[in-house]
Amino acid sequence: MSDVQYLRGLLEEHPDFPKKGIVFLDIFPILRNPVAFETLITHFVHHLTSYTIPKSSSKKVDAIVGLDARGFLLGPIIALRLGAAFVPVRKKGKLPGQCVSATYEKEYGEDVFEMQAEGIKPGQTVVVVDDLMATGGSAKAAGELVAKQGGKTLEYLFIIELTFLKGAQKLDAPVYSIIQSDD
Repeated sequence: MSDVQYLRGLLEEHPDFPKKGIVFLDIFPILRNPVAFETLITHFVHHLTSYTIPKSSSKKVDAIVGLDARGFLLGPIIALRLGAAFVPVRKKGKLPGQCVSATYEKEYGEDVFEMQAEGIKPGQTVVVVDDLMATGGSAKAAGELVAKQGGKTLEYLFIIELTFLKGAQKLDAPVYSIIQSDD
């Protein structure tokens, strides 16, 4: 059984959550299982070290940017494995000090993401990570924050991508998702 099949088999579906008509794919069963969690992290790190990094001109990743909140569960571990920094992106008003901000569209309005102004240095290479990509709005905002600070996004990583929503088309770098869902 492949990593992808194994991880997909552990996802739990919750119909009509958070609202009617949506089938929520729950990643927490993976995180509750130490072997599965290790498989997930190792899969991402292997992808980055065997594909993303060799294709980059710098041959390294300087920072992993994790999106609030599930990107915080994955990002620090991946960063440690790569010898990279971890930089959080949070909702407006949650980070101390000077911040840069980007607005993004949600299904019910707009929201704002922030990153500490010293989070990314000019010229640094960055990988953005989150659990799920739907419409791509929050990932796009994270990419804008990286660009505002002079960083270069090498890739966006997701456990799950809802491909029918075409979020990858909004992003400024390639997308890698372990599991793609067409519905």
